[in-house]
Amino acid sequence: MENNYIILNYFQLGGAVLLILINIILSLWLRLGLEKSLLTASVRMVIQLLLVGYVLEWLFNLSNPWVVMAIALLMAGIAGVSAVNRTSRRFPSVYWRSLISVLVSSFLITNLSVAGIIRVEPWYDPQYLIPLLGMILGNTLTGISLGLDRFMDNLVKNRHHVETLLSLGATRWEATHQEVTSAIATGMIPIINSMMVMGVVSLPGMMTGQILAGASPLSAVRYQIVITFAIASASALGTLGVVLLTWIALTTPNHQLKIEIINNHRKK
Repeated sequence: MENNYIILNYFQLGGAVLLILINIILSLWLRLGLEKSLLTASVRMVIQLLLVGYVLEWLFNLSNPWVVMAIALLMAGIAGVSAVNRTSRRFPSVYWRSLISVLVSSFLITNLSVAGIIRVEPWYDPQYLIPLLGMILGNTLTGISLGLDRFMDNLVKNRHHVETLLSLGATRWEATHQEVTSAIATGMIPIINSMMVMGVVSLPGMMTGQILAGASPLSAVRYQIVITFAIASASALGTLGVVLLTWIALTTPNHQLKIEIINNHRKK
């Protein structure tokens, strides 16, 4: 025991690795063909997490604001690109619109949470900033990808209806308002569903981690409440931002649609 929690060694981690054999055996038994994917995903996950662990230890000891911000920007950049890669349709400027949405929403909410609510000193303390930003980015990425995909799908499927409204004198906002609101609502659904069952059906990872590390359950709960509201806010802002930026890209000030610039990237 150390700091009131059990330190896991690599032998114990090896025991945990054996648990993935359950998935592999099921895949072989049912002929699912997932053995290679399971092995690849497992190896990647272990390597990536170990690398992150070493990087975070180095970062925590360094505690340099410029290095912390560089890591934060890198994380946000990867999240912005990943959000677009999860969609089935693209258009030429979609990546930078996603990046802007991720950067603005995640950095704004993370800084408000760290500096304004938790009141970390200094505000760039990587022990707080990087984990909180990571959780916010992961959920914001999901909201942005869902909202973006739904909005482009809605415009393509409802193209004739929207163009009919435009030809009858509706503005681009009036003609596409339903598609916009539907996309934003879709992006917010995952965090709403998560909040509905949090503490009853599921115990959030951050709260569980704090409890295992020896923190008081009530203290862990207070942190989880702050993080959950921060995630919900960032997801809403990110989804709103990317949908509106996409709306600007796919409509014109002359109240016309530019559906032709959308490329289909559905996997066959």
